[in-house]
Amino acid sequence: MTTHLAPSELEAMARRMRGRILDISLTCNGNVHMGGGLSLVEILATLYGTVLKFDPKNPQWEERDRFILSKGHGVLGFFAALVESGIISEEVFNSFKKNESDLIAHPVMNSALGIESSNGSLGQGLSFAVGLALAARKKKAAHGIYVVLGDGECDEGMVWEAAMSAAHYKLEALTAIVDLNRYQSDGESVKVLNTSSLHDKWTAFGWEAVPVDGHDVAALLEAFKRKAGNSKPKVVIAHTVKGKGISFMENNNEWHHNRLTKSSYDKAIVEIRGGTC
Repeated sequence: MTTHLAPSELEAMARRMRGRILDISLTCNGNVHMGGGLSLVEILATLYGTVLKFDPKNPQWEERDRFILSKGHGVLGFFAALVESGIISEEVFNSFKKNESDLIAHPVMNSALGIESSNGSLGQGLSFAVGLALAARKKKAAHGIYVVLGDGECDEGMVWEAAMSAAHYKLEALTAIVDLNRYQSDGESVKVLNTSSLHDKWTAFGWEAVPVDGHDVAALLEAFKRKAGNSKPKVVIAHTVKGKGISFMENNNEWHHNRLTKSSYDKAIVEIRGGTC
């Protein structure tokens, strides 16, 4: 089954997701990856609110679409999407980083909770997704495979090996999304390793590349609906803002991994729940 939320409903879902990210970042009582989760919110809201085929009562439904979070630092956005879509409970979500919790700082494969793959070292998710797409073809399965990468993650060589393989095998069921927020752990992506021409690079590797404002849910919906044609895999190049929605976190790489205090939480939650984001 697929839900079909209207753009206004997706925007409301995105606001709730940002609030959840703030709430759990405060209550887990430790450092967390925030900036890269906040930049993903509209992307994940659009996927889980309208695009993906899944059954929240049966997360292991064989006909479900597969979603892979390759960019593990965006995990709080991912977990917020899972609870919003009814795949995980509030209780499970609130267990984040607690003793014996299934939800930790990176995704750990647990299909019963809607987590299709583990993530530690970056760059591996696209290869995993290529394998899923090949397996789906052999089984004549109709589900789609979606994988989110970061622009900094595209520094990894295995991303491009997987990209070349996907185009070679004409994996039209595969959609990659690059969260192009222009930052990575070590600073501005363009200064670490210049990937400013990602659109041209993916196109040269044989993909249909679709640029989009990654915070515009209507534009994201159109990008996901667009057919690649010629049996190509598709990549959505989503231009985003790291720390989106919270003024003192936006484009501030100190919030790649940081601890949310009560005072900073109080400032941030007003912006989110006050409707200013």
